[in-house]
Amino acid sequence: MAFTSVITKIRVIGSHKKAHGTFASADGTAGGNINTGLRICESIELTSKGTAITTGASVVNETLPIAGSAITIVTDANVTGYWVAFGK
Repeated sequence: MAFTSVITKIRVIGSHKKAHGTFASADGTAGGNINTGLRICESIELTSKGTAITTGASVVNETLPIAGSAITIVTDANVTGYWVAFGK
């Protein structure tokens, strides 16, 4: 089981933050936790990356807003992609 997530950039916009990153599920895994680096995550958008259309959209398995930086997502097996999160 191998899910990884990396923060690539965090920007301050007024009183909020916007965090960018990538995720990858490998070895047959179907999701995991994205560490957004935010104290409170108010929204998150997921975009799959690949050379073909994915059969299912990656989804957030949390009720937002949520305190803490770990956001659980569910993906098809072996999906890579990008995420952007907004919060404080």
